[in-house]
Amino acid sequence: MRTSPFSRLSLCAAAIGALAITGFALFPLRAAEDAVSIPPPATDLPASEGIQTAVLSGGCFWGVQGVFQHTKGVVSAVSGYAGGSKANAHYELVSTGTTGHAESVEIKYDPKQVSYGKLLQIFFSVVHDPTELNRQGPDTGTQYRSAIFTTSDAQKKVAEAYIAQLDAAKVYPGPIVTKVGALHGFYPAEGYHQDYLTLHPHQPYIAYNDLPKVENLKRLFAANYQEKPTLVRSVSN
Repeated sequence: MRTSPFSRLSLCAAAIGALAITGFALFPLRAAEDAVSIPPPATDLPASEGIQTAVLSGGCFWGVQGVFQHTKGVVSAVSGYAGGSKANAHYELVSTGTTGHAESVEIKYDPKQVSYGKLLQIFFSVVHDPTELNRQGPDTGTQYRSAIFTTSDAQKKVAEAYIAQLDAAKVYPGPIVTKVGALHGFYPAEGYHQDYLTLHPHQPYIAYNDLPKVENLKRLFAANYQEKPTLVRSVSN
């Protein structure tokens, strides 16, 4: 739990300092094998006309946003909050873990370029560890839970079927804890959280926890990777 991006930086800087003693300085990024190669969903949504929306939560939104900003077919990826009310969708409150919100990313995508199922495959493979309950990496609390907020019954069916498929295939050492539920509201995070990975690539937290996710996207999903990220400030300008 933390109350500001600066405390998150301090936490990771301390951890990285300790790791440097054992040779971490020679390997500044996590090993690529942290990602899990998984099969695509057996059931997916058909390609349809118009831009669609997916909302996913998998730990700190900096890394989740960064991965999907490098995914072809994604026209917008915005960091924000889902699961609570508009009244408490503020970083300082969400960071207490008492608001019901999860740090989330709203993904607008073109289903003719990337499917909902492919987004879920990337989510479960390189974005986060779906077997960790109420935490990801150094971040703990319900605001870091693994969740899929669906915008339709069709999305819900695909997500639930995919979780069952992956659990049956035993691609992880433990069961998936990702919760699937209807989206009742998404609230964009403060401006300083947007495009954070791109703007702060040398920050220790980003370098250690999040840049490897983008590298794993490039490695495991080369056909879906784009070098130039789709940034919030570019879309809004």
